[in-house]
Amino acid sequence: MPKLIFLGTGTSTGVPQIGCKCEVCRSNDTRDKRLRTSALYIGDDGSHILIDCGPDFREQMLRQPCDSIDAVLLTHEHYDHVGGIDDLRPFSFEHSLPIFTNQLCADNLRQRLPYCFTKNKYPGVPNIELITLDPKDSILLGNQTVQPIQVMHDLMPIYGYRIGKMAYITDMSHLVKSEDEKLKNLDVLIVNALRINPHHSHQSLDEALTFAKAIGARETYLIHMSHQIGLHRRINEILPPHVHLAYDGLQIEW
Repeated sequence: MPKLIFLGTGTSTGVPQIGCKCEVCRSNDTRDKRLRTSALYIGDDGSHILIDCGPDFREQMLRQPCDSIDAVLLTHEHYDHVGGIDDLRPFSFEHSLPIFTNQLCADNLRQRLPYCFTKNKYPGVPNIELITLDPKDSILLGNQTVQPIQVMHDLMPIYGYRIGKMAYITDMSHLVKSEDEKLKNLDVLIVNALRINPHHSHQSLDEALTFAKAIGARETYLIHMSHQIGLHRRINEILPPHVHLAYDGLQIEW
């Protein structure tokens, strides 16, 4: 049975946000403390697929120890989703670690981390291989088919991913219409809900709920939330059946 571990469920500033004294940032509920958004998919064949690798990756791996990572799926190049790539070193000592993403993100990473892609690498740098995916591509990782899902982050094309009967989408403002077919017959939908009020490049809570209803997955989990989403216990209580606020450390199976 496949499993997903939510390593982080927060937006780019994390929660609590530095310097903020709102009730969410002062909350003692561990579910209101959110590292930057990332997840670990564990297939029923034992394969480990990391989805995004943000600046909290090292802390996430210390909280949730993992012996191996077989592949990484990157949604886009914003720092809160790629800032931990250098910390992939322990997972690439013995073999090259494939990182899949779109062309825009791959080009950005080659500029940002040139020491990882030179001909004569300094010993100990991450041994990673960037592999670009077209939205029409599908790949086999372990025994699961993985499909990129093209969504828009305001004006930026980014990727979500479908792995088997689970789809993972973060930082979406809206779905590219041609991608509807990839979201049919899901057991689990994971999608972003930044805050209560509208935002130009992320879904609000209401937009995420409308999207979840249209997709009709058996269960939906909301991620990439700021402190402006409100207290976990209050918001989770008023969500529709089969829709849940995710939280750091949550593990689900389907």
